[in-house]
Amino acid sequence: MSTKALTFARNLLRPNSITFCLNQTFSKNSASLFVPPSVTAVKYSEANPLAEQSNKIKVTLVPGDGVGPELMSCVREIYKQLGVPVEFEEILASELLPGRSHSVEDLKESFKRNKVGLMGVLTTPAIGESGQLESMNQKIRLQLDLFAHVIRIKSLPGLKLRYSNIDFVVIREQKEGEYSALEHESVPGVVESLKITTRENALRIAKFAFDYAVSNNRKKVTAVHKANIMKLGDGLFIESCKEIAQMYPNIKFETMIIDNCCMQLVSKPQQFDVMVLPNLYGNIVGNLAVGLVGGPGIVPGESYSNDIAVFESGARHAFATAAGRNIANPTAMILTSANLLKHLNLNIYAQKIENSVFKVIKSGKYRTKDIGGYCNQNDFFKAILNNLE
Repeated sequence: MSTKALTFARNLLRPNSITFCLNQTFSKNSASLFVPPSVTAVKYSEANPLAEQSNKIKVTLVPGDGVGPELMSCVREIYKQLGVPVEFEEILASELLPGRSHSVEDLKESFKRNKVGLMGVLTTPAIGESGQLESMNQKIRLQLDLFAHVIRIKSLPGLKLRYSNIDFVVIREQKEGEYSALEHESVPGVVESLKITTRENALRIAKFAFDYAVSNNRKKVTAVHKANIMKLGDGLFIESCKEIAQMYPNIKFETMIIDNCCMQLVSKPQQFDVMVLPNLYGNIVGNLAVGLVGGPGIVPGESYSNDIAVFESGARHAFATAAGRNIANPTAMILTSANLLKHLNLNIYAQKIENSVFKVIKSGKYRTKDIGGYCNQNDFFKAILNNLE
């Protein structure tokens, strides 16, 4: 955990912790909530973006499992064609191929050094090779203090789906809850799994959600819970959200039980604006919401600590069955790479990438099968390359 994060945690535990927490401000840059102080975008002119380059920005790249490596190849090709001033530091990581994987320590050092990364999906096997309960994914997020995962769920023009005009954000706390990896067999045949909820992390993610709402001109925050059953654990989460909400009178605040939330999402998803959820609920709702706007091949996402930003797909699905078959939709990873460029203030490049993707999808001529088309990955990707302007 970074020094900054440790200071934050220590101050949160003081008697006046709520005042301290509310004084912590995030960047109002709509492209990213945190602007890492050690990441400085190169200067460029719109007429000739490459003319004033002096240095490239180093970004950690983790291809991931399944279709991850081929999707990263798409990103590299786009960056190369546009002349994006980014240099990737590639780190291989996988629990499925431990013999070829770098260690968690290697990944941590790279992310801490570069402060920003692009990451594919790491598959977590049901039973780990080493017998450890804590997955590589969770180790990375805990050791880097990546406490918030953000997914913007937005309808894309041209995609005819069951729902339209959707635009809301899912913000997931991803350090504790059911992902604490604290399980034991108390007596033969009886396993106890501990769900951890702390006031510190509940306040932190609630503050993050409300600051996101303010910074991005959002009007409502919905806190999702199951406090009617888990009265202490989820009760603490809801009370922390209510405590933070009092300091944002211009943002409407509501609470919603998780089972009702799922029904409301498939009934009228347009009612939501910003959603803040504990870890497991955030994972489930995030994946459900991604399905409303086209599936895991469409939606980008990102994770944040106080000083590190990791850009990844919105739904963590490695799609291993599609690896090498030339069928995976690269849209989510390409849009994720555009969000990374916005974070680095390389907005001209990001805009070109987004415009090309949206133009191809809206035209309807080139689409992969998951979004109602008939072309393969290569044809779809070539169309995007041909529309880069």
